[in-house]
Parts: sequence; structure tokens; C-alpha cells
Amino acid sequence: MTQPAAARRVVVTGANGFLGRAALAPLIARGFEVHSLDRARPAGDDLDGAIAHVCDLMDPRAVRDVVARIEAQSLVHFAWSSDPRARWTSLDNLDWLDATLRLARAFADAGGRRFVGCGSCAEYDWSFSRLSETTPLAPGTLYGAAKAASYLALSRAAVELGLSFAWGRVFFCYGAREPAGRLMRDVIDNLLAGREAPCSDGLQVRDYLDARDIGAMFAALADSDADGAYNIARGEGVSVRELVTIAAELLDRGELVRFGALARRADDPETLVADMDKTRAALRLPAPTPHRAAIADIIAARRAKETPA
Repeated sequence: MTQPAAARRVVVTGANGFLGRAALAPLIARGFEVHSLDRARPAGDDLDGAIAHVCDLMDPRAVRDVVARIEAQSLVHFAWSSDPRARWTSLDNLDWLDATLRLARAFADAGGRRFVGCGSCAEYDWSFSRLSETTPLAPGTLYGAAKAASYLALSRAAVELGLSFAWGRVFFCYGAREPAGRLMRDVIDNLLAGREAPCSDGLQVRDYLDARDIGAMFAALADSDADGAYNIARGEGVSVRELVTIAAELLDRGELVRFGALARRADDPETLVADMDKTRAALRLPAPTPHRAAIADIIAARRAKETPA
């Protein structure tokens, strides 16, 4: 039997952001009618065919009105504070915690049934090097605490709200739409401009994944009945030094990289890698994009930005 149209209709918040945008095409490829929510309509951008709606998620009445009007059965929530430099400590995290809980309630009141939220590995206790969904939640930052609070509240409220609820904990990411203030974007922009690229010693090992792969994972999660928390990562560690070295090799600018120019925090963990067993058991996932290919695509995108039309 053909499903009602609303059953294949999904709202994506933060759809013009780094990760939200990466989920649009995979959701559309799965047959969803995608409706995007952002504070402003992106000029000259068709959002991969998503239907754009302007909505400030900090405005409760606007949120209630737009979700009631769209009548979607599913919602994928990416929107959060967008400044990568300030997000760890910004009090805006408290506003986004409130906005997330209001959004879930408004969505449920409008007849929504499936809520998927974008969490973070920053929710976990980073004294563990390999992090699974059973690792204790012990966030060391306000950002991580606000994400963890969102998860804990929604996981308890979901039954009362009549929602199927899943929470994807994103680890470390890069991509062609990466904003300034993040590792690969800043390194590549410096090298393209012929400037020195100051880095830490680069010895820390992290679980990095291309934003396109992350978007595909969230689309798969939205298109499933999986409940609870799921890691969104590669499941393999790579040193920051190796990623920076790949970019320098591809640009032939190795002499500009300055490892050790930036001090690492005293509490910076040596290794943070995701255990992906639960996610792989729940979702059928393609092989992740290799680091070198992904970084080459970031370089191509940054070069295109520099080229006059």
C-alpha cells in the first residue's frame, strides 16, 4: 500500500549549515519530500531540491506555525550555534537546548512521529579512548552538556510525546562546506594563500569523517525505526598530523605547515575513536570516503571559491 504523502515528508533544521546541508540529497534520494528550516533563505541556492522555509527556531510561535503547516511525519534536527570557535563555552548552548526541546514538543503536537537529533561525541566521558553508546555521559564542556541534556530529556519524553526518537552522536568531521575556524578549512585556506599554517603537534588521534558520509548516515537513521543513541563516525582513528600532511602534499606546500606552533590544552585526549558496532548493526552503510579523496574535494571546493565567476 502506498504511504500517505506526509509519511515521506521530512523537516530538516539547519539545512543550510555544514552538516544539515549534507543530509538533504541523501534524504531526497530515499524518496523523502524535504522541507528545510533556516533563519534566512539562501540566495541563489536551490538546497538540492528541498523546499525552503524561513523560521527562527528561537521564536516558539513561528516554530509551532511552520511545523503545523508542513505536516511532516519526520524531523531531523541539526540547527545549533554555528560558531566553531565559541561553541564549546558559549551561553548560546542554553538557548539551543531550550529551542530543541520546544521544537520536539511542537513537532509532536503537530502530529509528527519520528524525531532524529544531531548530538556530539562531546557528550561522552573523554577519559575513555574508544567511545561506544554505553560509555558514560560526562561532558567536559557547556556544548557537550547541552547536547547531553537534550538527549536525556528527549529520550525520556519521547514516549509521552508519541515520538520515535533517535540521536546521532557526531564525532569529528571535515567537508567542502566546512566553515572557517575548523581544522581542514583553516589549514587549506592558509596553504592556498601561501601563508604558514600553524598547527598543534598533530599527534592526537581522532575519528574524522566527511560531512557527506555523515549526511548519508543521518538520512539512513531517519529512514529507519532505530531508537536511542547511535555513533556517527568512521570507527577508525587518524592523527591530525596525517590529515594536515595529506593536504600539504596535495597542494605541494609542506614547507608552510608549522607543527607545534599551537599549544594543545593540558586535558586534550590522545585518542578519541568511535565504536561503530551498534550503528553498523542497525543501518546498512556504504564504505566511508577515503581521507585523501575527501581532502582533495575540499581543496577543489576552496579553489573554486577563489576563482572569479
